[in-house]
Formats: sequence, C-alpha cells, structure tokens
Amino acid sequence: MKILDWYILKRYLFTFLMMLLLFIPIGITVHLAEKIGKILENEVPFWEVMVYFLDFTIYFAHLLFPLFLFLSVIWFTSKLANNTEVIAFLSSGVSFTRFLRPYMIGASVVAVLAIVLGLFLAPKASEGFNNFSYKYLKRGKSAVDNKDVFRQINDNDIIYVSDFDVKNKEGRYFTFEHFEGNQLVSRITANKIKYIEKDTIYQLTDYVRRNIGLDGDKIEKLKKKDTLFAFHVDDLIPVIYAAETKMYGDLKRFIEKEEARGSSNVGRFQLVLYRKWSLPVSVFILTIIAVAVSSKKRRGGMGVNLAVGICIAMVFVFFDKIFGVMAEQSDFSPLVAVWFPNIIFGILATYLLYNAKR
Repeated sequence: MKILDWYILKRYLFTFLMMLLLFIPIGITVHLAEKIGKILENEVPFWEVMVYFLDFTIYFAHLLFPLFLFLSVIWFTSKLANNTEVIAFLSSGVSFTRFLRPYMIGASVVAVLAIVLGLFLAPKASEGFNNFSYKYLKRGKSAVDNKDVFRQINDNDIIYVSDFDVKNKEGRYFTFEHFEGNQLVSRITANKIKYIEKDTIYQLTDYVRRNIGLDGDKIEKLKKKDTLFAFHVDDLIPVIYAAETKMYGDLKRFIEKEEARGSSNVGRFQLVLYRKWSLPVSVFILTIIAVAVSSKKRRGGMGVNLAVGICIAMVFVFFDKIFGVMAEQSDFSPLVAVWFPNIIFGILATYLLYNAKR
C-alpha cells in the first residue's frame, strides 16, 4: 500500500472513531437528562443503570452508524480539499478512482464492524435496552401487541384472543379451532382464559366445546375447565422488539414461525433481518457520496460541505424511516423498504462520482 493510501486510511478510521467518541457521550448525556427523573423515581439499582447505558451506547451507535461515518468522511475530506491536498494528489497523475481506493478499504473495515455489530452485539444490547425501558421508563406501556391476537399454532390449530393481559397471563373471548385438512373438526370457546404457571395448565371460564360431525354436532359446556394446549404464553404474544434481540439464525427461524402463525408483525421483523445486510452496503454508498461532495475546494469552506452533507443525511434518514413505517403498517414489501434508499442513493453516488471524475 502506498503512502497516499495509508495517509487517507488512517484519517478515515481515526476521524470516524473520533466522531463516535464525540457524539456517543452527548447522546448518553441527553438521554440521561431526559430519563433521570424516572430512574430516581423507580429507585433503579446503580449497576442496572450502568449496564443499561452500556447497552444504550451499542444500540445508539448501531442505529446511527452510517450517519457518523458519512459526516466524518465529509469532515476530513473537506479539510484535505481546503488544504489543497486533494488537488495535489490528483495533479500528480493519480486518477480520482485511484484516489478513492483507500476510502473503499476504510469502508470495508467499517462494513465488517457493522456486520459484527449487527449480527452479534446489537441483538444483546437491544434486549437489555428494551427490557430496561419497559421495566422502568415505560411503565404502564405494553411491550406486546395484545389486542385481537390471531395465531396459527401449527398446521391444524388456530387460536384467537380478544385481548391478553401479559402481567396476569389471562385473556378474554378465547377461541381455539382444530382442523383436519380444510375441514373444521372442533371449536373451543371461552369468555376467559388464564395460564396457571405453577401447574402449567390453562383454565377456561364459560367453556364450550363443539365437535363437528356428519351426524350432528356434539356440544360440551362447563363453567370452568382446566386443560393443556400446544402453545406457551411467550409464544402466544412475543414482545414487539423480539426480532431485534435475536441472532441472525434465530431471527430467520423466528420469522418463519411467525409467518406460519399469521402474525401481523412479520413485516416489522423482516425489516430487522434485511437491515443487517443493507447497513454495510450503505457504508460504501455514503462514503462515495461524501468523497464526491467534499473533495472540491469551495468558497464557503468546510461549512458548505457539512451543510450539504447534513441535508443529504437527513434525506437518507427520511427515506429509511418513511419506507420502514410503510412496511410495518401496510403490505409494502420490507425488502423493497430496506433496499430502496440504498438504490436511490446508489444512483446519486454514481452520478456524483461521474461528475467528480470530470
């Protein structure tokens, strides 16, 4: 590797690291100032608070990883341009493509870090961050979607609960239907279902079972009925952030199971899966855009480049968020929602790179 490559690569990685070390403490301070009242009110143990902010640091860094990188590249490349170093490099016979090579090497290093963070560190941090939030900071808010729960337990059984109280492990207006092929064989209904944890059974109130047959239906009615079902309460209503807390292999199996059960949150879970790979790709795209925008010496100096960069970053975040919400709230494809911003900004990167070469 030539001196030029080492020079730019060191500046690339060092500036990115400094950007993380600068903004993460600011994020922690702002978050602490916002939540300190609830932390003190709930008398949270000091050790749990320290672990929470460690999880928050990883969660926050992973969430804004591309933006930190984008701004850091604009920052140090603008300094190179203002010092006429870029002009010197290109005037010495180095092509713009060759000038871009150490940036791509740096982007590869950061992309690997993003993959490691997304596949291994972020899921564990997300679990700790969300568990703490719902336990101490969002008390009264449910971490599950417990209204109109409709689930396919296996190939033959379907259940429905009007609403489910996770704390007391009981639900209202319960229905259990058993099929053989496409034929409904039996249906169980109850006004209330409660999970008795110590006995690992379900207690049904106002129990009615209808067995459907060719010679007529058989109906059984009981005021209360204790029984077993082939599902667990945690499987019945997974937490909203369940996908964020799982490793890649576990996440894929979890999504397959949720699809089979007819979960309404599959789109949200798939977004988490696809973003694990779209994030490293966005590192390369944003690096190219940042270099193309900031490699020219401008009259306004670094301020103009940073202003342009912040505008581009805001548009990128806007696209990412708006398409993410569309995938969560509608039938819009999660795959398209995740990759569309990369495609649009990939086209922009190609256009800016072509003009920068000229």
